Amino acid sequence: MNVPLEARSARDAGGGLQYIPVPAFEDNYIWVISNGCDAAVVDPGDAAPVADFLQRQGLRLTAILLTHHHADHVGGVATLIQTCGAHGAVPVYGPGSETIQVVTDPLAGGDEIRIEPLRLVLSVIDVPGHTRGHIAYFAAAGEDPVPHLLCGDTLFASGCGRLFEGTPQQMLASLDALAALPDATEVHCAHEYTLSNIAFALAVEPDNADLLVWRDRAQGLRADGVATVPTTVGHEKRVNPFLRAHLPSIRQQLADKRHVHVSGRLDTFAALREWKNVFR
Repeated sequence: MNVPLEARSARDAGGGLQYIPVPAFEDNYIWVISNGCDAAVVDPGDAAPVADFLQRQGLRLTAILLTHHHADHVGGVATLIQTCGAHGAVPVYGPGSETIQVVTDPLAGGDEIRIEPLRLVLSVIDVPGHTRGHIAYFAAAGEDPVPHLLCGDTLFASGCGRLFEGTPQQMLASLDALAALPDATEVHCAHEYTLSNIAFALAVEPDNADLLVWRDRAQGLRADGVATVPTTVGHEKRVNPFLRAHLPSIRQQLADKRHVHVSGRLDTFAALREWKNVFR
């Protein structure tokens, strides 16, 4: 994936923090939260691009945040600490219910952590579904007037994660918890899946006017080499079919296009996720 860092879709937050997506592998984003001096890194599956970014920007690694155990999210932690952690021990936060050897500070939903150099307070939300122990981190509005969500592979721009370990019921409950956050919350997910997610969303809701506008905007961003994330919780409620499983029109599309007849919201969500698994 070729996304020039100079063209990244980050901006200064009101509290002096930037949330910067550093591209890795083919379509991952490793988020760097920075005040211009110190940095926390989220899900560094690959150490090299993050170390390069930190060194070029003159940033000191002060914390690592992990959302779940998959290798493309945790595989670079040890090397990153060895390369960039010369200023003392670097805490590694992560889900306590998953086996991640590099975690020094295990977390569970309801916990709160403070990364002092950044003056950043994060609440931990349990979001099982993609994996059994997946967690997300939420920064409420404060000095930064915009709330922020770091959600790994649970909620994507116009999509959601595959259910590798959890159940549809777990994932729907997790998405409900994230959808209950303030509409202005910026959603910092871990992959650039947006265009393919939009294609699926349009198969589900071909007449969604917000989605059609979003398709054109997202295509333009990608053509310019710019990330399509962050989006916002409010935006996702308008364009993300997995947050719209309550709509009768979506149930009708499942009947018309998939010959699947569902009645409840959970069954609708499960059928959507199965459709997305095979959608091309």
